[in-house]
Amino acid sequence: MSKKPDSIIEEIHEARRAIAKRFGGDIRKISEDARKRQQREGRPVWHPEEANQAAAPTDAAAQGHG
Repeated sequence: MSKKPDSIIEEIHEARRAIAKRFGGDIRKISEDARKRQQREGRPVWHPEEANQAAAPTDAAAQGHG
């Protein structure tokens, strides 16, 4: 059983390869560029510490009262 290539997945792989090539595979340079683009374009950035705190149960919920 052979799988048909998924064009969307292949497009993602091509984008990843192009980005890696542009920065010589240096993950620090890739990350720094991504941070700069996020700031310049005003895109929201997810911060896991904040998300985890917001999702933490309240005392009442933790005791089964919420």
